[in-house]
Amino acid sequence: MAPAATTLNNECSGNANVGALGKTVSGKKLRIRSYPKFESLEEERLYRKQHLAAAFRVFAERGFDEGVAGHISVRDPILTDHFWLNPLSQHFSQICVSDLILVNEDGDVVIGDEPINAAAFAIHSEIHKARPDVHAACHAHSVYGKAFSAFGRKLDMITQDSLRFYNSHAVYDNFGGVVLDREEGMRIASALGNGKAAILQNHGLLTVGHSVDEAAFWFMSLDKTCHAQLLVDAASAGSGHKKILIGDEEAKYTYGQVGTPEKGWLAFQGYYDEILAKTNGNFLK
Repeated sequence: MAPAATTLNNECSGNANVGALGKTVSGKKLRIRSYPKFESLEEERLYRKQHLAAAFRVFAERGFDEGVAGHISVRDPILTDHFWLNPLSQHFSQICVSDLILVNEDGDVVIGDEPINAAAFAIHSEIHKARPDVHAACHAHSVYGKAFSAFGRKLDMITQDSLRFYNSHAVYDNFGGVVLDREEGMRIASALGNGKAAILQNHGLLTVGHSVDEAAFWFMSLDKTCHAQLLVDAASAGSGHKKILIGDEEAKYTYGQVGTPEKGWLAFQGYYDEILAKTNGNFLK
């Protein structure tokens, strides 16, 4: 039976939602950081662009780049049927705020001087259209994501981290080459449903979120979870040991602790801080 979170009974909702315990010996309550509130939509636009640029740098550090493949988008908070993307020919490790491209729902460049990835538009435009709650989407050809995608199957719930995707990920099992058709984008969006991730068979991984921070962290976690699954499957086949699956009750309870938008956003903040320090804020220009 899943345990009760009694240690968080006296915490504010923000802390409790992400498992943060914050009170000093003097009784002062400490609050965990959370998605900021903005005085204007222009401020929020800049924030989203800064964190989008940071996500590209973080992806580059983890080897999620491969030529011109891969893309991350974030919805514009002012022109809500527009979204920001990376320019096609620029390496993730070099992308700055000023490089980002704003496109409309027809794929026309509204702000920017570089072309975008046609596959990126075909996929992201349909996801943003189908999911008004989704403000960001990530797709890249990460090694473990590609390897696991070859099986065309969902993850097993075998680790605490895999439970971030409990009943919240899907498989798109219709590989048709590079996605250049919006009809294909619509089918991917349909397969994704209301979830946070899709395993694109023979292709790679796709994640979405209420923020680019959340979507980026889900991608990083999903790739690691695919890696763990591949290791477990290989070890089980080689040793004959049977893997132990986590029960539905425990999985559902734990998902509420590790799989929420608030937890996804918070989990990315350490990576944002790290890339900010490593680059001396270069991506912000």
